[in-house]
Amino acid sequence: MQTNRSRALTLAIAAALGTSVFLGGCSDAPSTDASSNTTNQTATSETITAAPIAAATESTRLAAFFQKSFDDDVANSPVWQSYLGIKDDYDKWDDMSDAAAQAEIDNITLRIAQAKQFDTSQLNAQEQLSLEIYQQDIQRQLANDAFRHHTYVMHQFRAAHTFVPSFLINIHSISELSDADAYIQRLHGVKSMFNQVIDQLRIREKLGVYPPKWAYDQMIQASHNVISGTPFTESATDSTIYADFTQKITALGLSNAEQASYMSKLNTALTQSVQPAYEKLIAELMKQRLLSPEGDGVWRLPEGDKWYQNRLEWFTTTTLNAEEVHQIGIENVERIHTDMRGIMQQVNFTGTLPEFFEFMRTDPQFYYPDSEQGREDYMADAKAYIDTMEAKIPEYFGLTPEARMVVKRVEAFREKSAGKAFYQSPAIDGSRPGIYYANLYDMSAMPTYQMEALAYHEGIPGHHMQRAITQELKGIPDFQKYASFTAYTEGWGLYTEELGKDMGFYQDPYSDFGRLAMELWRACRLVVDTGLHAKRWSREEAIEYLVDNTPNARYDAVKAIERYIAMPGQATAYMIGKLKIMGLRDKARTTLGDKFDIRGFHDEVLKDGPVPLSLLESKIDAWIAQQQ
Repeated sequence: MQTNRSRALTLAIAAALGTSVFLGGCSDAPSTDASSNTTNQTATSETITAAPIAAATESTRLAAFFQKSFDDDVANSPVWQSYLGIKDDYDKWDDMSDAAAQAEIDNITLRIAQAKQFDTSQLNAQEQLSLEIYQQDIQRQLANDAFRHHTYVMHQFRAAHTFVPSFLINIHSISELSDADAYIQRLHGVKSMFNQVIDQLRIREKLGVYPPKWAYDQMIQASHNVISGTPFTESATDSTIYADFTQKITALGLSNAEQASYMSKLNTALTQSVQPAYEKLIAELMKQRLLSPEGDGVWRLPEGDKWYQNRLEWFTTTTLNAEEVHQIGIENVERIHTDMRGIMQQVNFTGTLPEFFEFMRTDPQFYYPDSEQGREDYMADAKAYIDTMEAKIPEYFGLTPEARMVVKRVEAFREKSAGKAFYQSPAIDGSRPGIYYANLYDMSAMPTYQMEALAYHEGIPGHHMQRAITQELKGIPDFQKYASFTAYTEGWGLYTEELGKDMGFYQDPYSDFGRLAMELWRACRLVVDTGLHAKRWSREEAIEYLVDNTPNARYDAVKAIERYIAMPGQATAYMIGKLKIMGLRDKARTTLGDKFDIRGFHDEVLKDGPVPLSLLESKIDAWIAQQQ
């Protein structure tokens, strides 16, 4: 399942670990103790039902309802508070227990009933849209509860073992001593948090829900990485968390005695709480690894076919089934292959498309050196693409973000398991910029010809514009800014890759090939994701499909397939969303002719935040009617 509260954790994990998928931000939250948290949530639910919001008009009643719902969700999630720059419960983690999950479902059920009580005839168009988004969002969260324990509580890309250091490094800032105290308390809280994770693993064990065996190896290794170095082992290298805290506490300019006191507290927390917690988690993972059944897709799980359909509907916000998604993928792979043959003619390449792929994979001209200088050069060039694009944005957008964006390398402790690139939203209070992360662990997986499209997707005009603009929107309820509709979000990112061509970029035909290669990758995802989870393809079959049909390196294919296995259905959202946005733009341009305004179209797509694709279509249809 993915309730408001569990989603808050997902959002923050995504932000800390780097998915470009979800967003995540103020009030008193309960402790991480299961009983106290459940009590708090139950009280909140009763309040919603027993004390209907009194207001002068239907509009003000609705606004109050939205605000209370949002405030209650944030109050119940210390992690989400931190993600938004709120420090009310800065020393706590979220409750991951089944009791908390059930309390949230009870809460959602009550909210569904109350949302139906509003008289939509008394609401304006914006309010009606917000209410529709709200209702669709909580209805699908409720639908997920039927598969509460199907979701992998741990997998190699996004789980507690890497969430802890990522969150502390990227989200938990230290600007005063109370922040340092909270950091230490969060370290002590890792033991209780991991106990809840282990409880969830054991629930899934009883049901026969396991990630594939090979995923455990990566989770175990990544966990060992976190507790390697000072103070866990005798080493000349500081552990990741130790180094992060040391840097942050040193920046406060404390006296030697104060600094020493905090470093002593840090050592105690790491060796007496964090280390035992990780060792216990590792032991549990090693045990479950032996129990995991053979196979890779969710077809191997109880009612795996029904869960996969749930995942497709969740991520695409459509009713497309696996066979339909698979066929859309095949058709678009063929279309893009045809366009690539056109690039081959431009660069006078004689040979087959697979031979051209091999050329693009292996020719040294397309790769930076596998060295620190090569990595520095990559980062400099990535920043240059962003800067050049930014100057042309006003010609294509009326809405632009105030938040700045930076480009960073993925940190060493997680670069081996993280995706090749991702985006982290800025803090709503302006204290943290948006971040485009590039994973430079394997330079052979980061060819120069894909740099341009990658920068546009993750940065500008892709995720940074879409997400930062959403956070900064005025006149919409807070919940709407943080709603999660992956097809919209990732569809926009993929759409902006092609938009770059419309704006006059990709002057180098090899760079244009890179754009097509990125789109091809997303088309292939439709084929391999459904292949893995519905057609019973093996991990190896899916890898070979990507190697045979794309120019990407085998390493790229391996990491991608492992990701799709861990997060069934998520990878299908990109192409499905992009095709919808392109289709709506074509519809608007055809209908309006000379009246079509690309700036107005983009602003209409962005001005209400994330929405399901059906509502996006309704929005654009209404916009078209207004322009006529």
